[in-house]
Amino acid sequence: MGKSTSKDAQALFNSLRSAYAATPTNLKIIDLYVIFAVSTAIIQVVYMALVGSFPFNSFLSGVLSCVGTAVLAVCLRIQVHKENKEFKDLPPERAFADFVLCNLVLHLVIMNFLG
Repeated sequence: MGKSTSKDAQALFNSLRSAYAATPTNLKIIDLYVIFAVSTAIIQVVYMALVGSFPFNSFLSGVLSCVGTAVLAVCLRIQVHKENKEFKDLPPERAFADFVLCNLVLHLVIMNFLG
């Protein structure tokens, strides 16, 4: 039973790796950005758990900034992906402009929350 489970997991891993190899480079860059944002949020949570959360607004602002940026990047990835039929008429430049504008609004709200 253990060998078949290991064999199935290895086959799944290999199929996922081969499918991701066909992903365009711009989507891989967005994926790295999302991983960076989520890992930064996790580091902040671990730091808060170890050291404490004296300026709680600062901690909350930092984590919400990372999570919000990751969510906006995932939305950008969905809009830029060529095989997505819902956004086929949307040019990638417009999707990136929306991403930048939404990030600006997000960080203005977060700066207001800090004070």
